[in-house]
Amino acid sequence: MSNTKKVSEDLSAAGQPTPEELKQAAQEGFKSVLNLRSPDEPGFLSDEQQQAQAAGLQYANIPLKPSEANQELTEAAIQEIENLPKPILIHCAAGARAGGIALISNAISEGLTYEEISQKAQELGFNLEQPHLKQFLLEKYIAKQAEKS
Repeated sequence: MSNTKKVSEDLSAAGQPTPEELKQAAQEGFKSVLNLRSPDEPGFLSDEQQQAQAAGLQYANIPLKPSEANQELTEAAIQEIENLPKPILIHCAAGARAGGIALISNAISEGLTYEEISQKAQELGFNLEQPHLKQFLLEKYIAKQAEKS
C-alpha cells in the first residue's frame, strides 16, 4: 500500500484503504485493521468491516474526530491496539490520526521519552500538533516535566 508508514513492527499508519488495499494488507501479513474514522465522514467505506473480514483481517472502528482530542476514545483506540492480533494497520482519512494513535501506543509499549517520540514523529513525517497526540504528550510528558522542575 502506497501511503503506509511503519511506526513499529506491530503498527503501521495509513489513509483510507480501498477494498483492494485491504486484501493487499492481508497478503502482506497484517492481521487486523483499526479504522479511526466516523461513519459520517466523507469517503467512509460503509462495508469496510465486511471487506476486511473477507480478506481475513480482524476489524475494529473507534471514531476519533480529526479536529478534537477525546481522551476516552483515544484510550479505547489504545485498548483495541493492545487486544487486536498484530501487526495492525491503523487508518483514518489521510493518516494523521492513525499516525498519532500509533505513535501513542508505541510510546506506551516501549516507554519512549518525549524526545524519542518527537524524533520518531519527525522521521515518519507526523505532526506533533495533531489533537490526540498533542493531548497525550501534554498530559503524559509536559505536565510531568513541569512537576520535576
